[in-house]
Amino acid sequence: MGKHADSGSQKPHAVCIPYPAQGHINPMMKVAKLLHARGFHVTFVNTEFNHRRFLRSRGPHALDGLRSFRFETIPDGLPESDLDATQDIPALCQSTMKNCLSPFRELLQRLNATGGDIPSVSCVVYDGAMSFAVDAAAEFGIPAVMLWTFSASVSMLYFYYRQLIQKGLIPLKDESYMTNGYLDTEIEWIPSIRNIRVKDLPGLFSTTKLEHDPILQFVLHAMDRVKLASAIVINTFHDLEHDVILSLQSLLPPVYPVGPLHLLVNRTIDNDSEIRRLGSNLWKEDTECLKWLDTKAPRSVIYVNFGSITVMSEKQLVEFAWGLAGSGKEFLWVIRPDLLGGETAVVPPEFVAETAERGLLASWCPQEKVLSHPAIGGFLTHCGWNSTLESISGGVPVICWPFFADQSTNRRFCCDEWGMGMEIGSDAKREEVEAVVRELMDGEKGNKMRETMEKLRRLAEAATTPPSGSSFVNFETVVDKVLRRRV
Repeated sequence: MGKHADSGSQKPHAVCIPYPAQGHINPMMKVAKLLHARGFHVTFVNTEFNHRRFLRSRGPHALDGLRSFRFETIPDGLPESDLDATQDIPALCQSTMKNCLSPFRELLQRLNATGGDIPSVSCVVYDGAMSFAVDAAAEFGIPAVMLWTFSASVSMLYFYYRQLIQKGLIPLKDESYMTNGYLDTEIEWIPSIRNIRVKDLPGLFSTTKLEHDPILQFVLHAMDRVKLASAIVINTFHDLEHDVILSLQSLLPPVYPVGPLHLLVNRTIDNDSEIRRLGSNLWKEDTECLKWLDTKAPRSVIYVNFGSITVMSEKQLVEFAWGLAGSGKEFLWVIRPDLLGGETAVVPPEFVAETAERGLLASWCPQEKVLSHPAIGGFLTHCGWNSTLESISGGVPVICWPFFADQSTNRRFCCDEWGMGMEIGSDAKREEVEAVVRELMDGEKGNKMRETMEKLRRLAEAATTPPSGSSFVNFETVVDKVLRRRV
């Protein structure tokens, strides 16, 4: 497909392509900003659907004034859907795997033919779930670095999914295996992963028909191709997952922990720059909540947000509402428009009336800023990996209620390995919600977790601090040894 046309004096040009979901876009945007700050021309590739959402949430002039940082789009192959909702994940997995290579290849060709202020593409940074990008990079003879947006531990488990299938541990034989005690079966042979049970695996184990599960097939396809990457970067840090990182480094291409990425951005990019201020949220942020938090006492507010994909029932929503009300605590609760799937999420009016003086409801918020606010004393979360890292960075202990994918595994590490979290049962009874919120905010266990979180927070800050922090050094190494490399 032609030789890489970079010249010695030309800027390096990185094309960054995330998987098209909010929790994947956010860390890729951080990588793109870090590359731009290191002198790269950056092209950030959204799907057409998500770019419309991005512009809708940020406003028509969101991209004005950006230099050497451009946005491009490719189609995702799916029919149009509601701009206020995340697309169907199984359908999105199948569609990106089947339909995105050709338009991505054509985009690289077009960028190379543009000329002028746009240098030839010299490298690709791709989400591990968008593995077609490594094929396109190979055709153009340029390095391709893979970003894993999961923890190192989850990445290791995904890497061993074929062996789990071969050993008959997954998929489940039938639905009875969900309730007959099988989910407590321990898995002891995955390197550096201890005390893991079937029910702690990334949330794909419940399938009983392997060939008909599009997400599991998608994961297997992606994991079969990880060794094609020029290097792998993971949004984690050495002191948090030391043993697992060493095991991954012995199994795969060069593996570099470079997180928490948002802290790395905060420490290496000027606070007033246009790039630093560029957001990546697909929902419009309610920044008024920060002013509300400014009026609250330190560690007095429980923050509640179940992420960008979680869908709950109306009954679960009501139980969480009355559990929060019963706790007596002040709270900031993010309720997405699509939290109930096809229905508009509405909490009981009696709950709103009872908690009017101590609660604030928002449709979306700048979560990094919220979790670093001194008023936040705890976080009721779905346990997505971005949220977990942001909790650590803010020193905020968590209550875990996982929904999907890696979240059940993150819960296991948060609660049992790292001592930073408590959990709520999947049925989320109001009495349990009330009791766990009170324990987290006021109890002895909550205080102990807060001490643990403070230690983890300091380690995360140390990892991302120039010039010798481990994540900072790793990112510089990837830039200098891989992304600037001539092929």
